[in-house]
Amino acid sequence: MPRPDTSKATPTPTPSIPTAPPPSRLWLVVLIACAGQFLVVLDVSVVNVALPSMRTDLGLTAAGLQWVINAYAIAFAGFMLLGGRAADLFGRRRMFVVGLGLFTLASVAGGLAQEGWQLLAARAVQGLGAAVLSPSTLTLLTAAVPVGPARTRAVGTWTAVGAAGGAAGGFVGGLLVDLLSWRWVLLINVPIGALVLLCACLWLTESRVTDGRARLDLPGAILVTGGLATLAYGIVQTEESGWTAPATLTPLLAGALVLALFVWWETRATAPLMPLRIFRTRAVSAANATMALCASTTFGMWFFMTVYAQNVLGYTPLQAGLALVPSSASVIVGSKLSPRLLPRFGARPIAVTGVLIAAAGFAWQSTMTPDGTYTTAILIPGLLMMFGIGIGSTPLAILATTSAPPSEAGLASGLINTSRTMGGALGLSILSTVAAAWTTDTPTPASLTAGYAAAFRVAACVLVATAALMAVWLPGRERKG
Repeated sequence: MPRPDTSKATPTPTPSIPTAPPPSRLWLVVLIACAGQFLVVLDVSVVNVALPSMRTDLGLTAAGLQWVINAYAIAFAGFMLLGGRAADLFGRRRMFVVGLGLFTLASVAGGLAQEGWQLLAARAVQGLGAAVLSPSTLTLLTAAVPVGPARTRAVGTWTAVGAAGGAAGGFVGGLLVDLLSWRWVLLINVPIGALVLLCACLWLTESRVTDGRARLDLPGAILVTGGLATLAYGIVQTEESGWTAPATLTPLLAGALVLALFVWWETRATAPLMPLRIFRTRAVSAANATMALCASTTFGMWFFMTVYAQNVLGYTPLQAGLALVPSSASVIVGSKLSPRLLPRFGARPIAVTGVLIAAAGFAWQSTMTPDGTYTTAILIPGLLMMFGIGIGSTPLAILATTSAPPSEAGLASGLINTSRTMGGALGLSILSTVAAAWTTDTPTPASLTAGYAAAFRVAACVLVATAALMAVWLPGRERKG
């Protein structure tokens, strides 16, 4: 009997998913993944209050000081998709360890820097490590926790921890600078990173997508990384040069062109870095678009609340960080409450309600005055803004990751993180431009407040429009049975 001809058969990629850990270890995996996410998000904002001390100690220029933040943000955003796809191909645990190890070593280099360029280089490598680490945190979590209420709660915890990391940056940075020195905003990552690395090596199991040959779309990786990094560079240039300056327009247009080339290439690549079919899934497309819009307001919220507290109300950096602690707690509460509401009401109503609550907080904050009190000018609007974002963003993370096939879980995770990071960077630049337009050439508490208030009004309008978009685009509640 002749044998069937299998010479032309093409192996189908299959996910290599480890056996689910026992319940006693399940939440240990969640804890490790969330600890990694907390570190990378914390470092987006923790250096803000340390910038004056860095400038004095290392002799940085004003432009160099700006790049302490931007070097991290650009590398983080530019390499995120590459990090997500590498996790799928080479192993989520392996990329978690590689990313966290690189991040921790760069933190040592930054904390010990003796020259400005050394600090900037360390921050860029930190961003690269974060881009490799961050996508694997979510894919490790979703691979370990079975689909159902437990996974929903786990993703809610991951969302809460990520939001809390961004929120805690001002407080943690102010505390470390006041008690120790600016170097500890970087060195604090070292013992935490080492502990999480040890736990990862002991308790995490490997999962990857295997097809017999681990192939990475190198042309696609170069194009998307170069395009996102160039676009991110253009976005951060708006803060210094404005939107119409050649120094801004050139990288923005170049980044858009390179990303268009990336999309063209992905339609022709045999093993694309980002299979465009992922966007045919309504949940993935809608969740990423609306996540970017939500992030465009929340990144600005932390920035403007901090500068309002310091530049107008006269708070010290530590006092400003402490003032935002209740807001940090409210985003955790919202993120933990959301998974409990999802089974009953569905993702779309919860997301829309959360974003509208946040919009109400932004509208309240836009009534700020130069002599505002803590309760009415910071506490209550901050609670509304962050509680609403906590409720609304959790369904988006769940939709974006669980709607993608298991073989593209890392890509989906990298994509939602990229949407949040790039949306936040773009939104902060736009809102900063709005605030500057309403501020006089000679800043006074009154004119600064008018500028900040205008930024919050625009953000409130963006969130109302986002809620409307969610209502018509996010998938409705699935029928059971």
